[in-house]
Amino acid sequence: MTALNRLKKRLRPGQVYRRADLARMTTAVDRHLRQLLDEGRLVKVSAGLYATPKKTRFGDAPADPNKVVERFLKDDRFLIVSPNDYNGLGVGTTQLYNETVVYNGKRHGRFHLDGRPFDFRRKAFFPKEVTVEFLLVDLLNNLKRLAEDGDEVVRRAKARAVDMDTSALRTAVENFGGVRAKHELMPVLGGAA
Repeated sequence: MTALNRLKKRLRPGQVYRRADLARMTTAVDRHLRQLLDEGRLVKVSAGLYATPKKTRFGDAPADPNKVVERFLKDDRFLIVSPNDYNGLGVGTTQLYNETVVYNGKRHGRFHLDGRPFDFRRKAFFPKEVTVEFLLVDLLNNLKRLAEDGDEVVRRAKARAVDMDTSALRTAVENFGGVRAKHELMPVLGGAA
């Protein structure tokens, strides 16, 4: 069996690899990378980052964003949020955005990975998973970035806050809220702004 065939056997559909990962699997990494890219067994996600396409009946599925971001950051501590998620809160947001926000402790800036735009924002603190309480706080933190009428969204966000788990919302505001989120939500929660 050739070295290239041994490498092919080790690649798993839907996985994302750094060049360094592949270099540990073969001694001719550049030549094998070129061959695998030409054959379509690997696709370039970003500089030094490659994915093995997962075949579906509709064609190749894009790589899982969580796997792409994890390999890009070389870290599993991040949170992926889309401004489109705000639309499910019922506060009057309806726009669709072609961007994914990644809260993390390492990188800051806009990057295109696997043909998709990601806005990496370095934050010291962010939750392990997205909750509706965090989404409401995040919405108010990012209100200026949205296309909707800010005053109307704030009015509806305050009304929505009344129906949420008060303890979870207070924790989200205290831990992740910016000035605007604290100013708008703390009075609703019975605290000082």
